[in-house]
Amino acid sequence: MPHPAAPIGPCPVALETTLLLHGVPRGRGRILADELCEIVRRVGATPAIVGLVGGVARVGLTGEELDALLAAPNVPKVNSSNLGLLMHAKSHGATTVSATMELAAGAGVKVFATGGLGGVHHGLGTRLDISADVGAFARFPVAVVTSGVKGLLDVVSTRELLESLGIPVVGFRTDHFPAFYQRASGARVDARIDDLDALASFVRDELKRTGRGIVVANPIPPDDEIPLSDWEGLLASAMAAAEKAGVMGRDVTPFVLGTLHEVSAGRTLKANLALVRSNTALAAQIATRLG
Repeated sequence: MPHPAAPIGPCPVALETTLLLHGVPRGRGRILADELCEIVRRVGATPAIVGLVGGVARVGLTGEELDALLAAPNVPKVNSSNLGLLMHAKSHGATTVSATMELAAGAGVKVFATGGLGGVHHGLGTRLDISADVGAFARFPVAVVTSGVKGLLDVVSTRELLESLGIPVVGFRTDHFPAFYQRASGARVDARIDDLDALASFVRDELKRTGRGIVVANPIPPDDEIPLSDWEGLLASAMAAAEKAGVMGRDVTPFVLGTLHEVSAGRTLKANLALVRSNTALAAQIATRLG
């Protein structure tokens, strides 16, 4: 079971540490953490940053614990498959979506804000590469507010797999399943809900009914969207760099995202931050309605 670093306050919202340690340039993690926590508090909810500190799973990191993770030279990413191993090794760890969901659910936290989900990678005809994030929704009753699936993945196949697992995908004020930097992909949501009270009511009832997770799809703000034509060129450059460097498996996404920030002159980083702020605000509003 996770150990809260401090008593979790009312209306908690889980926040992952992979974003803070691997998703933004080094030195920006604490600034972003403080900003996201303030967004959560502003609407009356409680931020609960999730991570692994010396092998201890924490839901609600203290400032000192977060600083220790940010200062460490090499903090591994944690998913559900290696969570227990890293705890056994008494290692630090930055939780991904799947590990954050597992620990949040264990602590009774029902809402989690992230950027984009992991999913089905291209090339399944030659090898099987599916993120643990997808399977986590079938196991842990947490509503995850997300801007869909990162565009370097097979977005449509990921959406189909969520359906196969019985995971409801609800669009907040959208009919389309977003693709991280784009507001729409070639897939749709199961239902659109425009009203916050109605969304929170569904989340409350569905989590209790099924014991499974919920995808709350919240597209990137319109002004921060990167047009598909621009995105495809940027992605091709980043993927070519990853192939040349021989990067594989769970290392592909952070490598490609970092390269994208460089080849786009910071444009993708700006978009990433915009959607994370938007998702955090929506998650906090849902949490306050759940009580």
